[in-house]
Amino acid sequence: MASAKADINFEKDLFEAANRMRATVSPADYKHIVLPLIFLRYLSLRYDKRRKELEKQLTDPNSPMYFKDAEIVREILEDRDQYIAERVYVLPEEAHWSYIVKNAKQPNIKEILDNAMKLIEVENDDLVGVLPRIYQSTNLPVENLASLIEIFSRDTFSSSSDDAVDVLGRVFEYFIGNFASSEGSRGGMFFTPSSIVELLVSMLEPESGTVLDPACGSGGMFVQSQRYAKNKNSLSFYGQESVDLTVRLGKMNVLMHGINADIRLGDSLLNDQYKDQQFDFVIANPPFNQKLWGAENIQKNDPRLIINYDKAVTDSNANYMWMQHFLYHLKSGGIAGFVMANGAMTTNNSGEKDVRQKLVDEGYIDCIVQLPEKLFFTTGIPCCLFFLSKNRNGEKGYRVRNNEVLFIDARKKGVMVSRRQRALTQEDVAEISAVYHAFRNMNGRFETVDGFCKVATIQEIQGNDYKVSPGIYVGTELEEIDDTPFDEKISKYSATLKQQFEDSNRLQQVILKNLENLID
Repeated sequence: MASAKADINFEKDLFEAANRMRATVSPADYKHIVLPLIFLRYLSLRYDKRRKELEKQLTDPNSPMYFKDAEIVREILEDRDQYIAERVYVLPEEAHWSYIVKNAKQPNIKEILDNAMKLIEVENDDLVGVLPRIYQSTNLPVENLASLIEIFSRDTFSSSSDDAVDVLGRVFEYFIGNFASSEGSRGGMFFTPSSIVELLVSMLEPESGTVLDPACGSGGMFVQSQRYAKNKNSLSFYGQESVDLTVRLGKMNVLMHGINADIRLGDSLLNDQYKDQQFDFVIANPPFNQKLWGAENIQKNDPRLIINYDKAVTDSNANYMWMQHFLYHLKSGGIAGFVMANGAMTTNNSGEKDVRQKLVDEGYIDCIVQLPEKLFFTTGIPCCLFFLSKNRNGEKGYRVRNNEVLFIDARKKGVMVSRRQRALTQEDVAEISAVYHAFRNMNGRFETVDGFCKVATIQEIQGNDYKVSPGIYVGTELEEIDDTPFDEKISKYSATLKQQFEDSNRLQQVILKNLENLID
C-alpha cells in the first residue's frame, strides 16, 4: 500500500497474522475486533508513560516534585488530575493491558475485553460512545483472540520503547488502509487512499482555524491536516459520519494521533449536526453518485440551496447537494476541497448542471484537478478534486482571481503500487500543490504548462457550456466521462459478448445449411 511507512518494517507481518485469524468473522467486521485492541494498547502505553514520568519526578531529589513520604508519592501517582492534565486517560486495573495479557488465554477473555471497554468509559466521560463492546458477540475463537493480544504485546509496543505510541498510531493507519483494500466496496466507505488525502490537504494548507469533514469516515483527513498546523492547538476539527461503528473508528484514530475532534453521528445531508455553523476549511470525500438519498426530506427553504429548490435538489444524484452543503459551511475567506466523481464536471442532467452553472457564474470554483484512474481500492469510477473558495476577491491575503479558474490535468500522474491500484507519489503531490499555490498566493508565479495546467476565465467556461473538465482547457485530448463502475462494465460487456457468440453460432448454422443446399 502506498501510504505505508517504510520504517515500520513489521507491518506486513502484523496484517498477515491478523488476516489468517479471520476464522468465522467476515472481513468487513474484522477491523472492529483488531482496531479497538490497538487502541486499548495505546491507552495503556500513554498511561504507563505518564506514570513513569511522575515516578521519576517524585523520587528524584533534584525535582521540585520530590517527596520522601511514600504515602504522598502513592497518592500523587493515583491522582486523576496528574494524568488528565497531560491528556492521558485514566485506566482502572481491570482495563489495563497488563491485566488483559494476563487473562488472554482465559475462556472468558471476550467478557474481560468488553468489561474493560465499559470501565474505561465510566472513568473517562469523553470516551463514552467510542469503545465498542462487541467481543462477546463475535464468532472469533478465543485462541485467535489470544494470539492477537500476543501480537500487540511485543517489545515494539512496550512502554520501554520511546517510539511505541507513534508506531502504534501508524500501525493503526496501516490496518485501516489494508482492511479497506481487502474488503471490496464496503471497505472504501470509511477510507480515502492516503495519496488523495495528502494531495487535498497539501493544496489547502490548513495551518490554523476550523476544519469540517461532513463525511469523515475513519478521520484520515484530520490526521493529515494536523501535520500542517502551526502549533498543537491551532486547528480545531469537526466531523460527521452516518455509520455508528465508523464514528467510533474515527474517534479512536484521531485520539491515537493526539487530536481532539468533535465527530458526530448522522446523515450530513438530511440531519446536519452543524447547522448554522461555518468553518475556515471544508475537506471531504463524500459518497459518489448517491441515488435515492432522501431528497424529498430537504425543505424548500433549506439555507444551503443556491438555486431554486426544484433544480437544486435531485434525488437521482447527490453530488451537487454535497457541493451546496460544503459551500454553505464555508466562512467568508474559507476554502473547500473535496473528491468528486468525474461526471460532475460535465453532467448536463437537469439540476446538476444548473448548480454547476451557478457556482461558475458566482465565481466560487477556484480549481479543478482531474486525477488518474485506479486510485481507489473499491471503485472503478475515475475521480477529480473540486476546490470552492470564498477568498477569490483577495480575502485573507490571497491574490484576487475572481474571474479565473485553475485547471490541472493529472491523469498521467501516479505509479501502480499493485495490480489494481495506483497512487500519487510525493513528487506528484508536491508538483500539483505548487501549481495551485502559485495560482492562489499573492506572490505566486503561475506558469501555463501545455497538457498539464492552465488558467481559464469564467467567460471561457461559459463558452464551453459550463463544462469544467481540465482536458478542455489545458490542451490534452478530452476523454469521454464514464461513471460506470468496472464491475458493471464487465457484466454488461460479458452479456454482449455472450449474445454475439450466440449470434455467431446461429450464423454458422445458417451458412452451413446454405452450403448443404448448394451441394444438393
